[in-house]
Amino acid sequence: MPETSAGVWAWTVHDAPIGPLLLAASGDGLLTVVFHADPPARERILTRLRARLGAGPAAGSEVGAEAPRRHLEAACRELDAYFAGRLRDFRVPLDWSLTDGFPRRVLRELAAGVPYGTTAGYQDLADRVGEPGAARAVGLAMGANPLPVVVPCHRVVESGGGLGGFGGGRETKRALLALEGVLPEPLF
Repeated sequence: MPETSAGVWAWTVHDAPIGPLLLAASGDGLLTVVFHADPPARERILTRLRARLGAGPAAGSEVGAEAPRRHLEAACRELDAYFAGRLRDFRVPLDWSLTDGFPRRVLRELAAGVPYGTTAGYQDLADRVGEPGAARAVGLAMGANPLPVVVPCHRVVESGGGLGGFGGGRETKRALLALEGVLPEPLF
């Protein structure tokens, strides 16, 4: 993958109702959101990011350089508002450098064309990007989404009404869909 145009990136862990999220940003925008960012997972994630980005995070602490830090702060504010039910559309700039080709096309269509409180099927997204036989490839693109929640792959469901898979786990997908009013809130 190409290095981000800014060359410097920073990261932080954000506590969310669905568990800790590792967020990383470059000067261009939010790079990734990773579920279940406990300390052991955090080290694996950061090692992968260093390898893919060709640069280390901004020196000094988990939050470093000015532009990446601003994007991380914006993402944290927006995630808090989203989980509190006050935000429906994320505005934080996105750095798409961790994805390309077909997955990027599908994820951009998802971000632009599947609004809060709605769902789309894998086949529907394949049709929208002009690849009608690519429903399974859409599923792979959802599984490789570097920006879950912000680029809402939880909104993609099976055509028969099933939840489908989700990198954050089915309970997390269920919780996000309940937050958006697509599914009823759990009783317990």
